[in-house]
Amino acid sequence: MNRPLVRALIVSAAVAAATALAGCNPQDVTPTGRSLAPLSDKMLADLDAKHMDKSSPILARLFKEESELEIWKKNQDGEYALLKTYPICRWSGDLGPKIKEGDRQAPEGFYTIAPGQMNPNSNYYLAFNTGYPNAFDRAWGRTGSELMVHGDCSSRGCYAMTDEQIQEIYALARESFYGGQKEFQFEAFPFRMTALNMARHRNNPNFAFWKELKEGYDAFEATHQEPTVAVCEKRYVFDAVAPDNASKPLKFDPRGKCPAYQLDPTVASAVLDHQRQEQYQMAKYIAEGVALAPPHVGDGGMNPVFASQLGTQEAYDNNGRLIQVATAPGALPRTPSQPAPASQVVMPASATPAAAQPPVLANVPLPQPAPQAKEGETPPEQPKSIASLLGNFFSGSKAQAQPAPDQALALRGRTAEQAANPKRGVVMHTASVPAPAKPKAPEAAPAKPQEVAKQTPAPQAPAPEMRTAFSAPQQSEGLLAGAQPVVPAGSFESRWTALR
Repeated sequence: MNRPLVRALIVSAAVAAATALAGCNPQDVTPTGRSLAPLSDKMLADLDAKHMDKSSPILARLFKEESELEIWKKNQDGEYALLKTYPICRWSGDLGPKIKEGDRQAPEGFYTIAPGQMNPNSNYYLAFNTGYPNAFDRAWGRTGSELMVHGDCSSRGCYAMTDEQIQEIYALARESFYGGQKEFQFEAFPFRMTALNMARHRNNPNFAFWKELKEGYDAFEATHQEPTVAVCEKRYVFDAVAPDNASKPLKFDPRGKCPAYQLDPTVASAVLDHQRQEQYQMAKYIAEGVALAPPHVGDGGMNPVFASQLGTQEAYDNNGRLIQVATAPGALPRTPSQPAPASQVVMPASATPAAAQPPVLANVPLPQPAPQAKEGETPPEQPKSIASLLGNFFSGSKAQAQPAPDQALALRGRTAEQAANPKRGVVMHTASVPAPAKPKAPEAAPAKPQEVAKQTPAPQAPAPEMRTAFSAPQQSEGLLAGAQPVVPAGSFESRWTALR
């Protein structure tokens, strides 16, 4: 079968599975642009630098306590090598396996992800189903469904990444399926299962279960090959093959008795040697009395990359359990205002280069000279007080019912010249205006307002910024008034910005 036909069949299977998950007709389901997004140039460069083909198989490992997800990819030497480590934005529950529906636990164990488990139409941007419950979980009667690795940084029993992260992980899986990988392994652990961490968690009720997981963890660490996983007698079995004298192939019953098997001879030496060293180191740590890990507090966790940007406080959920929640916005330090761009800084006159233009003052009312009487014209008598100015309003004569035009303008703080040219500024008046003396010879015309504006003002210390609860925030350079920087809808910034 040629590669284009295989690729077409894989894509068809993925779309059909997404249809089943979405619960709608196949005609209504089309792959979204986000699920078809290509790998970035940086990721392609990383693949090339690590001698990996874009379509080679992948393997995923996840660690709750460290809040990290690793993507491993097979290189040109045929071994899996670490491609990238992603900080987990949010996971829920506690360390330990998921037991039943609604316990908010994220699963732990070995799962396989087929194309049909990839969901391009997830409500959480993109997602893939972990496959919980697997054969091991079902053997123990554990319940739960739709346990995902998805975007949107929000978890209720799942592993939540940011939208940018899940888009890249999804694309890596898609390219591996295009390359012929039928399914990839997803290994979920409570922590990095080193000898030291096992010794630190030796008193945990899940320790026996974690020892089983460590066998698979050690097998991968020793060989950098994907371990084969089987379940019998309600426990995990790794890299098991039929004995040399067996006449029938192995058949594992998750609840039944394990058949006779042996460790795959091709990896047995490396795996057993690694396991012996780990067991020795763990026993040594315990004998030295290494400190026990502190109990996990709260519901789930978040990688320090994200947690450092939020405050937390202790609270109790509806079941009386102590949890940690993000603090209210008022409890977080305010983000300092950005400094004004250099283009907007007004330099003092002494520091302005000679070739620079004098500063232009905008929206600053300039004092205007009082209007002078024209030659041969008797100026009107001006009132000497505000009371005399307002007296005309209370006179009974019809002729005095309205103030003179110049007086009406004076009440508004303006002159006839300013009324005709509102942009010329505002004349400053005092409460009492003395009557002018006898007409004098016309004086020299006052300086035009434009000439006054060109005079360089004396340098003054900038006034401190005055902001109130309702004042508009300072605008970033390059943004329109009232605009905000655009961030992806389900990114960490968009979800938690109100708490920062």
